[in-house]
Amino acid sequence: MKNVAFVFGTRPEIIKLAPVILELRKYPDDYNVIIINTEQQKELSNQTLAYFGLKADFNLDCMRENQSLSSVQARILTSLDEVYSNNKIDATVVQGDTMTVLCGALTSFYHKLPIFHVEAGLRSYDIYEPFPEEVMRQMTSRVADLHFAPTGVNKEALLKEGISENKIHVVGNTVIDALFCLSDKVIENSENFYKEKGIEINDKLVLITAHRRENHGERIDRIIDGISYLAKKYDDHTFVIPVHPNPNVHDKIHTRLGGVNNIRLLTPLDYPNLVYLMKHAKLILTDSGGIQEEAPSFACPTLVMRYETERKEGIEAGVSMLVGADYDKIVSESEKILSSTKSETRLKAQNPYGDGTASKKIEKYIREFFK
Repeated sequence: MKNVAFVFGTRPEIIKLAPVILELRKYPDDYNVIIINTEQQKELSNQTLAYFGLKADFNLDCMRENQSLSSVQARILTSLDEVYSNNKIDATVVQGDTMTVLCGALTSFYHKLPIFHVEAGLRSYDIYEPFPEEVMRQMTSRVADLHFAPTGVNKEALLKEGISENKIHVVGNTVIDALFCLSDKVIENSENFYKEKGIEINDKLVLITAHRRENHGERIDRIIDGISYLAKKYDDHTFVIPVHPNPNVHDKIHTRLGGVNNIRLLTPLDYPNLVYLMKHAKLILTDSGGIQEEAPSFACPTLVMRYETERKEGIEAGVSMLVGADYDKIVSESEKILSSTKSETRLKAQNPYGDGTASKKIEKYIREFFK
């Protein structure tokens, strides 16, 4: 039996790793799964774990208010090193490009243990877009032993960086697996959540998320300007914004948009409730990576409020569009969709990010690695 540690700390990591954890746990004679939560997003991560019926073996409580990137990196590394020094671990699984991912990979490397990187090979090739994630995922690739690439584009990026082809496996994105973990009944149960909040879910729903570090400062002001204009022009539409707790985002959104009648500001949503909104939205405005991958499964057009994206497959397939934090682009592209009916704007292309079988493929390659 192999002791496989899953290291994560944010909600997106858990959503994308939960299907892999559940897949490995189907083989208790072969794998002992150890769940390590750095709690980079403490409330959100534990909430999402509970939804999937999972519980961390180690909660590291690594975050502090207004800490620097250097200080949180030092704290996570130190905490992980203690866990690895006092427990037998045979391999580490990380997902994506967060601080937790980099620290999990480095800790495993320092202990000379293999590293399996889920969602490998995403690249924007601009080290400040997204910041600091682009550098973190490139650094993780240098020490990983298995690279689970969502698409062929991601594989090609890894090959160009000199990574051996036999270490790279195209498996699709596990976020699609996570969607399939949700029964229709579970998703529809979210209807009561919105009824209790007095939010009507209809064909004139706009979902907005904004939180990325590079969009703080003047950029979030321009984004808010665009949302304010659109909400006033399309006052028969409901704009729902789950507001990220980071004060750089939270305070500005609440101050400037809190009094607009058709804008509903919510606390961060649990996974099923967020999926429910994506399923029913007419338009999504986001700077999130995961939503770029999930929205095409619901045929919902997505405007990406970033200047670069490592998820270029969606742009090429026409299921999403880059608008940056550009007021004019946000407004003009949104108007094209909001001025039409929902049925007229539904996407025709299939989701380019996967078919829901990524976790099974990942388990197979992990099994082969240990053999």
